[in-house]
Amino acid sequence: MSKGMIHGPLRSMDFVKRNPMMIFGMAMLGLVMMAAVAAPYLHTTDPVALNPVQRLKPPSAGSLFGTDMFGRDVYSRTLFGGRISLVVGISVGFLATVLGLLVGLISGYMRLPDAIIMRIMDGLMAIPSILLAIALMALSRAGIGTVIFAITLVNIPRVARLVRGVVLTLREEPYVEAAVSIGTTLPKILIRHILPNTLAPLIVQATYICAQAILVESLLSFLGAGTPPEVPSWGNIMAEGRIYFQIATWIILFPGIFLAATVLAINLLGDGLRDLLDPRMARRMGGGKRG
Repeated sequence: MSKGMIHGPLRSMDFVKRNPMMIFGMAMLGLVMMAAVAAPYLHTTDPVALNPVQRLKPPSAGSLFGTDMFGRDVYSRTLFGGRISLVVGISVGFLATVLGLLVGLISGYMRLPDAIIMRIMDGLMAIPSILLAIALMALSRAGIGTVIFAITLVNIPRVARLVRGVVLTLREEPYVEAAVSIGTTLPKILIRHILPNTLAPLIVQATYICAQAILVESLLSFLGAGTPPEVPSWGNIMAEGRIYFQIATWIILFPGIFLAATVLAINLLGDGLRDLLDPRMARRMGGGKRG
C-alpha cells in the first residue's frame, strides 16, 4: 500500500477533528438543500391547495407538520419555502460579493474614484438595511427578484469596504509596485496580483451575507413586504400562523426550526472557512503541532 493511500484517510480524519463544527454545518446545510431541491418528490400534497375540512389539524401520520388555517399542509409548504429562502440567500451572496468586489477593487486602487464611491457606500450603510429593503420593496412590485435586488443593494457596501481595505494594503506591496514600474496594465494588476489575495476573506464574507439574506427575506415576508402570499416561504408561513400561535404552534414551529438550522449551518460553515483560510490561524495550529 502506498504512502499516499495511507495518508489520505489520515489527513481527512485530521481535518474532521480540527473542524468538527464546520463539518457539522456542512452536513446540516447539505440536508436542508437536498430537502429543498427534492421538495417536488418529498411533499405529500400541493403546498397551495386549500382544504378547509382539515384546517388547524395537529401533526399526525397523514400530515407530518400539521395543517394551517386554510387546511394547507405545513410540511409541504415548509419544504417549498426552503427553496425560496435558499435561492434568495445564494443569489444575494453571489451578487453582493461580485458587485462589492468590483466596487472595492476600483475604489481601493484608484484614489479619485475612491473619494466618490465610498461616500455613496457610506450613505447606503447609514440607512438600516431592513428599512432600505422595505422602502425598495414598497416602490416596486413584490416578487422574488425584487427581494433579491433589495437585499443585494444593502450588502454591496459591506463587501466593498472589506475589499477596499485589503486593496489599500496590497497596492503598496513591492510586487505590485514592480508590476506598475514595468508597465503592466491596470486590469492585469488587479486580476493577477490583487484579486487572488482578496478571495479568502470574500468567501467567508459571502457565507455571512447568505445567512443574513435568508433572515432578512424571512423578516420581509413576515412583515408582508417580501415574497407574495401565494408563494410559500418560511417568513410568510410564520406570519400567517402568528395569529394562531396559542392553538396551532406547529405552523410557526417547524418553519422556524428549518430557518434557524439553515442560518446556524451557514454561520458554522463561515466560521470554519475563516479559521481554515486565515494564515494566522493556520500558523497557530501549525505552531501548536510542532510544539
